[in-house]
Amino acid sequence: MNVDIATPSRTKEVIQKYGFSLKKSLGQNFLIDLNVLRKIVGAAELDETKGALEIGPGIGALTQQLAKTAGKVVAVEIDQRLLPILADTLGGYEHVRVVHGDVLKLPLAELFREQFEGVTGVSVVANLPYYVTTPIVMKLLEERLPLENIVVMIQKEVAERMAASPGGKEYGSLSIAVQYYCEPELVTIVPHTVFIPQPNVDSAVIKLKVRKVPPVAVEDERFFFEVVQASFAQRRKTIANNLSAKFFTKETKGALEGILQSCGIEPSRRGETLSIAEYAALSNALRAALR
Repeated sequence: MNVDIATPSRTKEVIQKYGFSLKKSLGQNFLIDLNVLRKIVGAAELDETKGALEIGPGIGALTQQLAKTAGKVVAVEIDQRLLPILADTLGGYEHVRVVHGDVLKLPLAELFREQFEGVTGVSVVANLPYYVTTPIVMKLLEERLPLENIVVMIQKEVAERMAASPGGKEYGSLSIAVQYYCEPELVTIVPHTVFIPQPNVDSAVIKLKVRKVPPVAVEDERFFFEVVQASFAQRRKTIANNLSAKFFTKETKGALEGILQSCGIEPSRRGETLSIAEYAALSNALRAALR
């Protein structure tokens, strides 16, 4: 049986054995707390019939725990220096495959077809580098991959934004985008002290249960997200001012007030007060008016 990697002594031993130097530019912070890893794996609801896609396995601490539960594990690692380390630490797990590449550039639909044939469901499970969290999560969602869950450890403030409800300062375009595709749930807060090296901020594990259908009906998804982005362009401005700057001229912006009121939205409201249902109604009405 392989020794657990996610302990301070074993992590330091692996790093020293290979003379590995962690790159801050790649957001390399290795988790050394088995209890946190078990919470992450547990939230993904895996079993021997399911597959897991891990992004950024590092030296394999989370990969190892996934291998104990999932029937197939595919780990995508961007740093070529880690490949021989992973071959060592994950030796003996025949159902684990390490792929060298940048997940933001890989054809993920093709990878899913090739690697997860025969599994009953796939979840993404990862400790994501802070600097690419949002691009990776949005790529996973926008490509409509056949996913059950996305369980990721990310910066605490970003997790709170993803799960935020209307009305608070955390609520914004990221909240709406994530909640359009998923049902978010904060699993646990992870202190910065359980990493080597320690990051400057705390992390959180968030579970995103991928929806089979969105919670609202929009006639044009791209336009819906344009409206949402525009509504938060300047948070201190009203919804009317933000939207008129994006979609209307001085001569036509008077029509916007009527469109907002037809949706039951006061023009003086700010973007962070609107629910996803209100944004759906508004984007449909705006699209009809602007055609």
